[in-house]
Amino acid sequence: MQNIRPSELAAWLADASRPSPQLLDVREPWEYDYCHIEGSQLMPMASVPPRLQELDADQPMICICHHGGRSMQVAMFLESRGFSAVYNLSGGVDAWAQSVAPGMKRY
Repeated sequence: MQNIRPSELAAWLADASRPSPQLLDVREPWEYDYCHIEGSQLMPMASVPPRLQELDADQPMICICHHGGRSMQVAMFLESRGFSAVYNLSGGVDAWAQSVAPGMKRY
């Protein structure tokens, strides 16, 4: 598992020459409804193990939560299950809002 800064993720998403990563938001539905990164898929942390087959283990995966703690745990779990390119968004959606999307709501 690697960490990725919000600015690095923004550059990756803007680079049409790179395949887009899966954006896995592991927060709770109320958190996701309040604010989220466009294109992210909601899969609350507790639901990841039983829904593992819904994810592509061969595609790069960015795990996202509020500040980076839950997403780090999910990223380590995915890596232990054979996912080849797993990243944790450092600082989570809160850091994304501060540095990439200043108009995004924060909590």
